[in-house]
Amino acid sequence: MKNLTLRGLRIFEVAASCESFSRAAELLDLSQPAVSMQIKQFETEVGVRLFEKNPRGVTLTDAGRDLLLHARDILSRVRVAEDAMASLQGVFRGQLHLGVVSTAHYFAPWLMQAFRSTYPDVRMKLSVGSRDEMLAALQEHRIDVVIAGFPPAQADVEAEAFARHPHCIVAAPAHPLAGRRDLSWEELGDEPFIFREPGSATRQFLEHLLQSRSLRVNVSTELQGNETIKQAVMAGMGISFMSAHTFQIELEAGRMAVLDVQDMPKMLDWCLLHRRDTMLSGVNALFRAFVLEHGARIAACRVSSL
Repeated sequence: MKNLTLRGLRIFEVAASCESFSRAAELLDLSQPAVSMQIKQFETEVGVRLFEKNPRGVTLTDAGRDLLLHARDILSRVRVAEDAMASLQGVFRGQLHLGVVSTAHYFAPWLMQAFRSTYPDVRMKLSVGSRDEMLAALQEHRIDVVIAGFPPAQADVEAEAFARHPHCIVAAPAHPLAGRRDLSWEELGDEPFIFREPGSATRQFLEHLLQSRSLRVNVSTELQGNETIKQAVMAGMGISFMSAHTFQIELEAGRMAVLDVQDMPKMLDWCLLHRRDTMLSGVNALFRAFVLEHGARIAACRVSSL
């Protein structure tokens, strides 16, 4: 494999990610025959088949899937090195690919814009998904850093807390409990409760709180995603436990209410996650420093007083 080139790795990585030579040709601004020829040459240099043809296009072989992980790692490290060399000359450019869990996307663009105001030549890309999806993308070098809560202990990532993450009990404004003060958790026991889907960090946090208080609630509905939960709450289907970042527009418009429950809001931490085996440098290191210094203020600005 000593004759492999960065150009060959890039063509392979794009074709493997798309599992389509025609789509790769479009993305790389090449002809499909040129991509096919480069892949054939690449397979010859590697010494194994990387793709299998099928009626719908191509799929990766086991060797192809394994090599894709290494190709992403190599290309990621090359890009980081390029950014680091540029920053040594006082030039801060390159691309930062940020991944966030769905709850964080309510403030992530504000964080990105503040960063871009300081470093206007940096290109930014944002991906949104579940915590497991973002952690997988981070490990596979498909994204550079992630904003999420603390990761599972088995995740091979570094986590640095930078902001507090408030959670509240919300209801429709006309709900009988909306005007009451100092509600106890026991008074919520018979209320129809709308739960997030299994695996959601918000649901896991709520279940932990309930277990720690030895409380049971009336789980009337289970829905997927913050937007669906908000619509259900506004429709009067029940109350729900939500991140305060998710419902600020509805709260300001008077379409949702935060219940005044004892010992609320409950807090988690927002964290910046990055791979443990890769030292941040260049644009990634700049973004880390920016988030640790300014992230708490920017995230807090997207939440009104509760």
